[in-house]
Amino acid sequence: MEFKGFTNEDFDVFQIDGLEARMDGLKERIRPKLESLGQYFAPALTTLTGDEMYVHVAKHARRTINPPKDTWVAFANNPRGYKMLPHFQIGLWNTHLFIWFAVIYEAPLKEEVAARFTKKLNKIYKEIPKDFVWSLDHTKSESVPHGQLTKEDLRGMFERLENVKKAEILCGYEIKREENLHQSEEDFLKQVEYVFSKVAPLYKIALNIK
Repeated sequence: MEFKGFTNEDFDVFQIDGLEARMDGLKERIRPKLESLGQYFAPALTTLTGDEMYVHVAKHARRTINPPKDTWVAFANNPRGYKMLPHFQIGLWNTHLFIWFAVIYEAPLKEEVAARFTKKLNKIYKEIPKDFVWSLDHTKSESVPHGQLTKEDLRGMFERLENVKKAEILCGYEIKREENLHQSEEDFLKQVEYVFSKVAPLYKIALNIK
């Protein structure tokens, strides 16, 4: 595997002005690293979930004016797409890296997923590590640490996923830019493996996999 870790220059791509120039930076600097991470983690996620996982590197193809503020590689059990399915992501903003399990607004089975999460509320609340974070919108960089949530807060997130058409839910871990720059490639890969091992049960609950 050719993954060499993320550098200051990678994070700085999101400071480049203009759609075309930033896209060039993404393609040149970041996309090859995301492709490497995709090839590395797809087999591990296949083992963790019991589903064949396919790699999808974000292309940002629909953008015509606004340059992307983040980018990622996603993993899903469909070779044609991932947005309509519960999936996993590794990616970065200008400020931090993220490792997610995600159910985003395109997913048609959100109501069923939310009901399954609510049914397993106690298990999820207890087993997600306190320093993991939750997000309700993949297009924004804000998140809430699990350790700051009450069980009822989490229930409210699941109910929102069930009842609000554009609702989303993501759970995982964030690594601050400065922290990542002092982390070895090996440590980063181990951290991603650990995060995926902790959020893989969410995937199984979402898809009702025993």
